[in-house]
Amino acid sequence: MVSNGCARAPGIFPVLTPSLVAGLREFLPEDRLFTDPVDCFAYAYDNSRKICPPEAVVFPISAAEIERIVRICNEYTVPLTPRGRGTGTSGGSLPEQGGVALSLERMTRILAVDVANRVVVAEPGVINQSLQDAVKAFGYFWPPDPSSAAYSTIGGNLATSAGGPHAVKYGTTRDHVLGLKAVTGGGQVIRTGCYTTKGVVGYDLTRLLVGSEGTLAVITEATLKLTPLPESVGGVTAHYRSLKSCSEAIVAVMALPQTPSALEFLDSGSLDLIRSRFSDIVPADSQAMLMIEADGTGRDVSETCTAILSACQSDGLITGGITENPAALWLARKTLSPLLRDIAPKKINEDIVVPVSALPEFLEELSRLSQKFEIANVNFGHAGNGNIHVNLLVNPDNRDEMRRAEQCLEEIFDLVIRLRGTLSGEHGVGSEKRAFVGKEIDAVTMSLMKDIKRVFDPRNILNPGKMFP
Repeated sequence: MVSNGCARAPGIFPVLTPSLVAGLREFLPEDRLFTDPVDCFAYAYDNSRKICPPEAVVFPISAAEIERIVRICNEYTVPLTPRGRGTGTSGGSLPEQGGVALSLERMTRILAVDVANRVVVAEPGVINQSLQDAVKAFGYFWPPDPSSAAYSTIGGNLATSAGGPHAVKYGTTRDHVLGLKAVTGGGQVIRTGCYTTKGVVGYDLTRLLVGSEGTLAVITEATLKLTPLPESVGGVTAHYRSLKSCSEAIVAVMALPQTPSALEFLDSGSLDLIRSRFSDIVPADSQAMLMIEADGTGRDVSETCTAILSACQSDGLITGGITENPAALWLARKTLSPLLRDIAPKKINEDIVVPVSALPEFLEELSRLSQKFEIANVNFGHAGNGNIHVNLLVNPDNRDEMRRAEQCLEEIFDLVIRLRGTLSGEHGVGSEKRAFVGKEIDAVTMSLMKDIKRVFDPRNILNPGKMFP
C-alpha cells in the first residue's frame, strides 16, 4: 500500500507490438502519440507518488479517436489506462500494467451552456475551474469543488465522484450529472442518462460510471446539472480547547434544521501547520477549529450563521464568531496538504467517512491509535458529512515506522467499518485502498461487481487491477 513503485505481474499482458503502434499512427499525429520513455515518464505518476511508466501515451481529441484506440487495444489485449491531470491521491490513473496511457487532457471543449435548462455539456479534459468560470457569467456554478479544482479535470472528478467542502449541502459529483457519452472497454459507444432532471427509463448507468475510476468505460462527454450562485455567503469560526468539545459541536451544528454549505474541521496538528504560515488567525491555545460557511439570501445567511454560532457554544469553546471574509479561511485551509509535504517525507492520506454522530468516538479512537502505534498524524476535512482526511506522517526509509503505520491503518479501517462508515468518500479506491475493499464489500456483492466489469470490459483492458483486491 505504501510502496513507491508499481510491481507488475509478468506475462499478464503482451508488450506493445510494432503493429499496434502502427495502427495508432494511422490516425494519431506524432505530437499525440508518445512512445519514447522520456516523453512517457510524465504520465507515470499521480499524487500518490508512485511511479508506473506506460509504454505509450495517446492524446485523443474526439470520441471517434477514443473508440478506435479502445478497439485497437482490445485487438492486441493491451492495457489502456484513462487519465486526467494526475491529481488523484489513490493511484487510480497509474498504468500499473504498462501498456497505453490514455490522456484526455486535450479534450477541453465546453460544448454548450444551456441556461434555460440549467445544463452545461463538456468534454472530460475541461479543468473544473475553467468550467466554473464559464458558467459563473450566467449566474450558475457546478457544485463539486475538490481542493484540486484549479488543476483537476471534469473527467477526473467524474472518475472518483469528487466532493469537496460544499458537498455537505450540495452533494458530490454523482449528484450533479444528468448523462454521459462513453466508450466501453469492449469498444462500444454508449449514452447514459438524459438531458432532463427527471428520467427513469432503464438502469441508471450514469451513476454506475461516475466513481468507477475508468474501469468500465472512457467518458467522452458529460451533461452536467448547474446550480444558481447564492446571493450571499457568510461564515463562522470556532476554536476549542479540546478535540472532544469540538467534535460534539459538529454533531450539534449538523442537527440544526439550517444546513451549512460547508463545515470543515481542523485538529491541533493542522492548526500548527497553519500557524506556521498564518500566525495571526489561530489562537495559541486552540486544539481544534471549525470553519463553517452558510449561503443563500442575505437574510437566510444571517439567520443560519446565528443558529450555527449558538450550536457551537460549549464549555470547551475558546472563541467563536461570524466572519465577514470566508474566502480568507479557505485560502488557509487549502494550504494544508502542501504544508504536510514539508514536515514528512511521505504521508499516507486516507479520506474515510463515518456518520456525523460517530465523529466524537472516531476522533477519540483515532488519537488513541496514533499514540498506540507511535505514528504522527494530522487530521482535517469535511466534517459536515463525516468525511475526515486522515494523514499518517511517515518516513518510507524507516522500515519499523512503515510497519507500525500499516498496522495503525488496518485498525483505523476496522474502526471505520465498525462505526458504519466507508473507506473512501471522494478519493476513490485506485491501487491504494484495494487491499482493504473486502472489509466493506461482502463476497457476493464483490462477485456481482466483477461480473459488471466483465460485461463492460470483457478483455479486462481498462485500468486493469484497480478497485478490486
